[in-house]
Amino acid sequence: MQLMLIAGIVFAIGAVVFALQNNSAVVVTLAFWNFEGSLAVVLLVAVGLGVLITGLVSTPSVIRGQWSASRLRRQVAELEREAAQQQARNAVLAAELERLTPTATAVEPPAKPYVGLRTLLAGDDEEKPPAT
Repeated sequence: MQLMLIAGIVFAIGAVVFALQNNSAVVVTLAFWNFEGSLAVVLLVAVGLGVLITGLVSTPSVIRGQWSASRLRRQVAELEREAAQQQARNAVLAAELERLTPTATAVEPPAKPYVGLRTLLAGDDEEKPPAT
């Protein structure tokens, strides 16, 4: 943006210098209207009208861009707020899960005694006390 401002100022200075060096009389005719003046005045008026028309044409897009940026900033703020709430809820749920999950020692089933190969092959499902 600053670069555009500097370029505009340099262009305006150049236009003024050019207009001051060309101060001969000219006649401008537009439909039924005639204007006689110096070339400097005609050039400055033409540059001024060009700047005015450019400003009027570009204003709607600039305003639309500002509205869009404002809307997007609001959306980002809302989404960040929702993300923070979700993270807090996740932390609460993780703590609740930790509290409700039984400890590892209580979950493990008791170890079964060794069953020999003969018992497995015979298909004897009844548990017999070990022979002494």
